[in-house]
Amino acid sequence: MFRNQYDTDVTVWSPEGRLLQVEYAMESVKQGSACVGIRSSTHSVLGALKRSVSELSSHQQKILSIDTHLGIAIAGLTADARTLAKYMRSECLNHKYVYGTQMPSGRLMTDLADRHQRTTQTY
Repeated sequence: MFRNQYDTDVTVWSPEGRLLQVEYAMESVKQGSACVGIRSSTHSVLGALKRSVSELSSHQQKILSIDTHLGIAIAGLTADARTLAKYMRSECLNHKYVYGTQMPSGRLMTDLADRHQRTTQTY
C-alpha cells in the first residue's frame, strides 16, 4: 500500500470511502503469526504460533500475562500489543488497589474499547 494524504489519521476517509489506517492495521495482522483462544465454562487456553522474522532474530513473546486471571495473545505488531498490555496491567492494578478484588474481564475490555474510541470522538 502506498502512503498518501488520506492515511495520516484513523478518522480520515479517502475519496473511495476507505479508512486506510484500518486497512494498514488489518495488513499487519495478516503478516503476524496465528493466535487462537479456546474457552470452556471453567478454563481458557491461548495458543500462538512462534516464528522469527529471520534466522538471526529471536522469537518474540506472543502470549502475555495481564493479571493472575487474564492474559492476551498477540497477532499483529508486538510493540502495539505491549503498549496495550501495559495499559491493561495498570488498570488491573488500580482496580485491585481501589476495590480489593480482581478486575472483571468484561470491565477491562469495555475500558480498553472506550480508551480507543475516545481518540475518534475528540475530532
